Amino acid sequence: MSLEDLVGEIRRRGEAELAKVSAEQARSTAALIAERDRRRAEIRAESDRIGAAEVTRERTQRVAAAKLKARKMLYEAREARLEQAVEETKALLHEFTRSSSYPAVLRRMVSVATSSLGKQVRVSGRAEDAAALAKVAGKSFDPTPQPILGGLVAETTDRSRRLNLTFDELLRLHEDQVRELLA
Repeated sequence: MSLEDLVGEIRRRGEAELAKVSAEQARSTAALIAERDRRRAEIRAESDRIGAAEVTRERTQRVAAAKLKARKMLYEAREARLEQAVEETKALLHEFTRSSSYPAVLRRMVSVATSSLGKQVRVSGRAEDAAALAKVAGKSFDPTPQPILGGLVAETTDRSRRLNLTFDELLRLHEDQVRELLA
């Protein structure tokens, strides 16, 4: 074997080795590019999924907030209407105190007070009702005016027990029932 043959053999082996390494590099590069594209697609798909979930969550929150706001507005409107109705009821009760049947109601209230607290009671009411209460209660009438809508306040002479039969108190005690009727 001559030197040229030896150099030729080395060159052929080198070129074959180079071709083999080049082919391996091309395969490796193609695999890396494929892996990169696959990862990119996975990341994009995950991003799209997360984005869609965020949009759905945000939309759900906004819808829930809008529903809550609507319920709150409905509640406030209903409450305002009920408050107005209660005020109208108070106005009707005030009008009732000017009616001819109001003294009979005061007479029944005095009767209830004396049966609940005993005969020795002090009865007081509005300044406007002084004449009617004095007539109904007699000596039990206390002329001290009360800042009430109507009705009367009765208490024992020793002030140990008290019965509040004012329209204000009766309306307050039965406010839930009145609200149910008005709703």
